[in-house]
Amino acid sequence: MPHTTASASIATGIVVVKTGILVLGGLITYFSLKAYRNTGTRALRALAIGFGIITLGALLGGTMDFILGVDLATGILIDAALTFVGFAVITYSLYAD
Repeated sequence: MPHTTASASIATGIVVVKTGILVLGGLITYFSLKAYRNTGTRALRALAIGFGIITLGALLGGTMDFILGVDLATGILIDAALTFVGFAVITYSLYAD
């Protein structure tokens, strides 16, 4: 029985943290996109895209196991892969003219 309670607590924690990541990542993406629209700077567009990809990865990785029944390891891999791609795009944005 304690194992079930611990698993439920962990699942709740994942949902809470992933929701926070979705909200904050969405805000960062929104403000970066808004800044891009105001300035037209390609670097800000890439920054918005990078944060959007990371946020999407957190959303997909956190929901795939709950909604689609994908195993947790696959969800973590999807999250990590999209985080990697997002950080690569953000890195590019820091060097773009």
